Amino acid sequence: MATLIHTLADHSDDVNYCAFSSSCLATCSLDKTIRVYSLSDFSELPYSPLEGHAYAVHCCCFSPSGRLLASCSTDGTTALWDSRDGRRLAVLPQPGSSPVRVCRFSPEPACLLAGAADGSLVLWNVQSLKLYRSGKVKGGSLMACAFSPDGNFFVTGSSSGDLTIWDDKMRCLYNEKAHDLGVTCCDISSHPVSDSENGFKYFQMASCGQDNQLKLWLILFADFLGVQLKYKCTLNGHSAPVLACAFSCDGQMIVSGSVDKCVIIYETSTGNTLHTLSQHRRYVTTCAFAPHSPLLATGSMDKTVHIWQLDLKQPCTGDTVKNESKVAVEEWSEDDVSAWLCAQDLSDFVGLFKMNNIDGKELLNLTKESLANELKIESLGLRSKVLQKIEELRMTMISVSVPDEFLCPITRELMNDPVIATDGYSYEREAMENWISNRRSSPMTNLPLHSLMLTPNRTLKMAITRWLETQQK
Repeated sequence: MATLIHTLADHSDDVNYCAFSSSCLATCSLDKTIRVYSLSDFSELPYSPLEGHAYAVHCCCFSPSGRLLASCSTDGTTALWDSRDGRRLAVLPQPGSSPVRVCRFSPEPACLLAGAADGSLVLWNVQSLKLYRSGKVKGGSLMACAFSPDGNFFVTGSSSGDLTIWDDKMRCLYNEKAHDLGVTCCDISSHPVSDSENGFKYFQMASCGQDNQLKLWLILFADFLGVQLKYKCTLNGHSAPVLACAFSCDGQMIVSGSVDKCVIIYETSTGNTLHTLSQHRRYVTTCAFAPHSPLLATGSMDKTVHIWQLDLKQPCTGDTVKNESKVAVEEWSEDDVSAWLCAQDLSDFVGLFKMNNIDGKELLNLTKESLANELKIESLGLRSKVLQKIEELRMTMISVSVPDEFLCPITRELMNDPVIATDGYSYEREAMENWISNRRSSPMTNLPLHSLMLTPNRTLKMAITRWLETQQK
């Protein structure tokens, strides 16, 4: 069983990442902050939130000892914090000042890896705070990285779809095209495995991507073959891009989070689904297992972090927690619609919908006019909120991946009113207006915007409309 035991709702914007130490949980957000909680009662520590980044914080991680906390941001820096008192110890600038997307501590020696949107990656010496090594992936932004348990190598994943294995001297050992539409996350199990038959040593790795897939790999080390990346299998279950994955400490489970708003926990050895959790209301962006307790944290664009208690003694294959997107909405009963309304914070409408016999089919056919004229919902704001939730529900019924160019780079959601900014990129109008109300830099390049003018992208809007029409047929 997986039981939801706590929900953290302190961030004012999308949660991008969460990370555990033996005693703490850290979360970071588009709201520029990092928050740190005690695992004993999930209370926020006195020094939290940590503030100092100028823009969104994309990733955070603890050092192996738990005494250091690192965070990286669109502002082009990686910050080091003392996790005991919240003091900022250093600000490490990325070469080229490109937005830093991911950071990781090595097991030994004490190094910190930071990867950026321009493909650059840097190894920092944590003790001297000096740049140790630097490199660059061949194409795309660096989106993911993970160290081997022995610290002798690390893997990076890029938006071009490549997985690359590097040694600790920043030498490229192996490259593999893994995900057609880009890698979003990767993780390496902390338990290396020996192949007694051939004498090889290998590590289990997971990667996920915009192609809706979660793949398992074996990284092999053989004296006469060198390093190899061997595909093992694909774990199916998500119906949209997979944004996050993580192994449990013992390597026996792997968890993933997706644009389909679901979290899936698999048994690593068999690939069987143990639990499907769908309490989040928007994209699941991060998931992490605690190192020494049966806890799982999942974070989302709904601004919350859910804490789950896992019953490891009684794994329940196929256990599902309220996953309405897996059931045909057209077949929902009136009671199913009522349950959905409650889950969307629309419980005030349960009586009205029941009185009008709104089942799943009727729900999907509701329009602005029918809400006003037939259901007599007078408030324009309430009608808009109901229609927005229905549109989100319709989108969960689309089983194919949304083309990346149709997604707003800020919200990672399908654009309804795309506009072109002076940096040449297209964004959802509301998201970009909110962005430039607080800053004058590009969300994609972090460079100054020469003008705040936003031009409607009618060509893109027509393409999105045509694509939606083909999906609904």
